[in-house]
Amino acid sequence: MTPWLRRQRALADYTLASLARRKGKNIALVAVYAIVVFVLASAMFFAASLRFETSAVLRDAPEVTVQKITMGRQDLIEGSVAEEIGKIRGVTSAKPRLWGYYYDRIVGANYTVMVPDDPEMIPEPGSVIVGEGIPRARGFKWSGAPLFLSRYEGDLKRFDVARAFESDSALMTSDLMLMNEADFRDFFEIPAGLYTDVVATVRNPNEVATIVEKGSNALPQMRFVTRSDIERTYQKLFDWREGLLAALAAAGILAFVIFAAEKASGLSAEEMREIGILKAVGWDTRDVIAMKLWEGGLVSLGAFLLGTVTAFAHVFFFGAPLFAPILKGWAVIYPDFALAPHVDGLELLTLALLTIVPYIAATLVPIWRVASGDPDAVMR
Repeated sequence: MTPWLRRQRALADYTLASLARRKGKNIALVAVYAIVVFVLASAMFFAASLRFETSAVLRDAPEVTVQKITMGRQDLIEGSVAEEIGKIRGVTSAKPRLWGYYYDRIVGANYTVMVPDDPEMIPEPGSVIVGEGIPRARGFKWSGAPLFLSRYEGDLKRFDVARAFESDSALMTSDLMLMNEADFRDFFEIPAGLYTDVVATVRNPNEVATIVEKGSNALPQMRFVTRSDIERTYQKLFDWREGLLAALAAAGILAFVIFAAEKASGLSAEEMREIGILKAVGWDTRDVIAMKLWEGGLVSLGAFLLGTVTAFAHVFFFGAPLFAPILKGWAVIYPDFALAPHVDGLELLTLALLTIVPYIAATLVPIWRVASGDPDAVMR
């Protein structure tokens, strides 16, 4: 072992013994420090995993969605628009869609009602396929259960629940309800030939911008939304919710900042006396600073690891019960699903730099000031 490594080992051994002598104070410090890291890391892990899951789901979304805009609002679109979009060079297919929202006054939740494109997913007349959140909100088991929906006072429509989606797709299907086209038009009173929007698939993804430009010129009253637009919207939404949770942790962050400022303002009499004794027995200034750097590094790194590991378990093993309602964002029907562990290395490194480095830096100024003084004067 080289002399430098032996010196660092000796400093680490002394630092651990010094921390053990002030066990109560250091445990309290690490606990507060770890709580701050835990809150921030939980928000970061949850939002990063949601962004990853959403990106994976949107890979199968249509490249272009066409909407009709009337007086600044989305309006029903004619089916003939799909034929015009399909004629644009580079578009492989263009299909009109039927979908909308239904407000369930019984549970105070919004359902997304849709006519599926896949023939195998189209339910029989009078039947619906629902997401796992709807039976959970209504309090019934989906198998063969009737579902009564009321559009207005005195109206009541009955549908039989054919089946429910599995929980592994709950992120996108928790509040989803699938109908066949005839039931959808009858329930929402939509005339034949009108649709909600048109979706188009493109042969070459690099030509999406060109196709949107051509479509906008041919159909100026339509709005063209690309898959990347939708993905950016989701990313901004999750970033906003992550920031909201970070703002809720402002009290803990403020307490940590106050502590770091107090740490930088000076040392306690006991710590100054300890440094004076070390100087008197032959330690030089570099040894004292190195020892305190070891102390600050062990405390901050230990709190960071404790906070991040606890946050990882909280999010991916226990479903983040403390923060899920804020980050998921559904008003009533919260999807019941397990997030796949996904950690953004850059965000984790940023969190480490923002929590570890300030604390270590805050210990250097007072340590250097005391360690560079006369040992006798420091002990007095």
